[in-house]
Amino acid sequence: MSKTSDLIVFPSRPASAFPADGKRLLVYVVYDKRGDVEDYIPYALRSLREHVDHILVVVNGKLTDAGRAALEPVADEILVRENRGFDIWGYKAGIDHVGEAIADFDELIIANDTWYGPVCPFGPVFDRIDGQELHFWGMTDHARVEPHPFTFTGYLPYHLQSYWVGVRREMFLSEEWQRYWAELPPMDSYSDAVVKHEGVFTEHFTDHGFIGEVAFPIITDVAENYPVLYARQLLEAGCPTLKRRPFFQWPVLLDRLAVIGRWTLEVAEQAGYPVELIHRDVARNVQPRVANTDLAMLEVLAETDLAYDPTAPLRTVVLAHIYYEEMAPEMLDRADCLPGEYDLVITTADEVKAEAIRAVLAGRPARGAREVRVVASNNGRDQGAFLIDCRDVLLSGEYDLLVKIHSKKTPQDIYSVGRHFREQQFTNLLNSPGYAANVVALFQREPGLGLAYPPTVHLGHPTLGRGWWANKPGFYELCKELGIHVPLDDISPLAPFGSMYFARPEALGVLLRREWNPDDFGGAEAYQDGGLAHILERMPSYAAGELGYHTRTIANAEYLAQSHTALEYNLDQLSATIPGASIDQIGLLHILGKMGDGSIGDFLRMYMRRHHPQKDPEMLAPWGARVVRARAVLGRLRDPRRWIRRGSR
Repeated sequence: MSKTSDLIVFPSRPASAFPADGKRLLVYVVYDKRGDVEDYIPYALRSLREHVDHILVVVNGKLTDAGRAALEPVADEILVRENRGFDIWGYKAGIDHVGEAIADFDELIIANDTWYGPVCPFGPVFDRIDGQELHFWGMTDHARVEPHPFTFTGYLPYHLQSYWVGVRREMFLSEEWQRYWAELPPMDSYSDAVVKHEGVFTEHFTDHGFIGEVAFPIITDVAENYPVLYARQLLEAGCPTLKRRPFFQWPVLLDRLAVIGRWTLEVAEQAGYPVELIHRDVARNVQPRVANTDLAMLEVLAETDLAYDPTAPLRTVVLAHIYYEEMAPEMLDRADCLPGEYDLVITTADEVKAEAIRAVLAGRPARGAREVRVVASNNGRDQGAFLIDCRDVLLSGEYDLLVKIHSKKTPQDIYSVGRHFREQQFTNLLNSPGYAANVVALFQREPGLGLAYPPTVHLGHPTLGRGWWANKPGFYELCKELGIHVPLDDISPLAPFGSMYFARPEALGVLLRREWNPDDFGGAEAYQDGGLAHILERMPSYAAGELGYHTRTIANAEYLAQSHTALEYNLDQLSATIPGASIDQIGLLHILGKMGDGSIGDFLRMYMRRHHPQKDPEMLAPWGARVVRARAVLGRLRDPRRWIRRGSR
């Protein structure tokens, strides 16, 4: 091992370089909750083909016909097994499946699907490692940690990360190798996989005299030596593998450590990796708000056209639900900010409103086909008009891009709040011709971009921290009905609050699997949190993600000047009362919220009663016990390493 490993090596066994005419076996383990195979996997296996002679893909769990069709061109064998024991027992199943035929190979690579690549070429890595006399090697390594982050006793040894380990024949034909896998303990949890295999494999075999090496060792000038923290630096050093973790890690941790996923993605793109494979995988398998944060998917767009390509226009339709006909001129002015021609379909509640809107249209030049439709029912308001009365437009295949807008007044709020919400929507969608051209240019640039809409409204609205409101149970049930498996965000969804957005029609295809009718929405009394309209308002990014389309949030600079300063000040006020960095404060509040009956409100009530305990003396002791516990927890929280779930995934 390299000196950074802190291991005592006993090179008592002979080792050799990889022979020039050697044969290499790859056992590659896949898991997908849908039984599908994400596109980045065949891409990786095709790139490995010139370096390996036989590829055995082990599938943990089910495999769909589409998944098998994706694997067959790139795999020599496919073994489908019960999803038990995580990737480690998948490795064992593959090794057992090969059996005595393993002696036909000079090197075995055991790898899983928790990385993207090759970002940089594999060739230079194999050329360098092949010439070294060793028994086993890994692509990246992990620092020793004390105390052990899973058992809280002893230490987590220095180790090679188990997502990629190469083993030479002197080791995989040894009795110790056979014994290790024969005695492999059951693994029922993620922590089991780390504690019982990944964290001990390297030390176990070096203690038995085998020589190991790492292709891309720990970066010694990084204060916290965990690969998730320096993915960008690994790529810049030529590492061909990019771990998936930086794109689904808890954003609060990445914020604490200043790990910017967008920078990592840019390095991968500059190296020539097709980053749309990452976007597609993340869209399908990561909570959308987490992905939006980890990858910094907010685009702050200029008011001058910087990127639109007029030689590749997108066939565009504006779907405008205008209930308040007096807003028609303003909305049409906004639509006219779009570049080039566009068709216009307006829905409204009755014929009187329709005639008023047609009169407005008569005085304006047309930019394409125009139609005003009276909805069959105003149940569901703009949601019903969109999914029912414009269903034919959405399914026509005639458009590359749609713009969904509606006459938003928010009469239930005070004037300034309602006005801000309306402006927040329209100015961040269609603020000027240059701005709108830059939005369309995003869709020209990224074929996998499914949706673009304003950030979550928060000025005047208590949306942050409770964006689901009462809609999550119904949302979950509707996802099951529509076949949406994208994981739901815990606290607030990533959603177009206000229900206005740019979208590719095909990205919303999941929403059209069901043929909606007005009765599904109910009347005016059903237009509230927990009702279908409010559930559907939160659905687009999850529906698009199921089909592999990603979401970007978009904003103009003036809005960001208002929004960011308010958020910064509010966070400053919140942080002033709780010690530690944001990660400490959030962790503490989450823990307090789980105490007792799980309500932070109880804790706050006890805090208030603390100043008058005589009114409720029995509350004083529980309050004191909770504070003692909270202080102890806060002490542990100060170490950011606690928040890193270590291991291959």
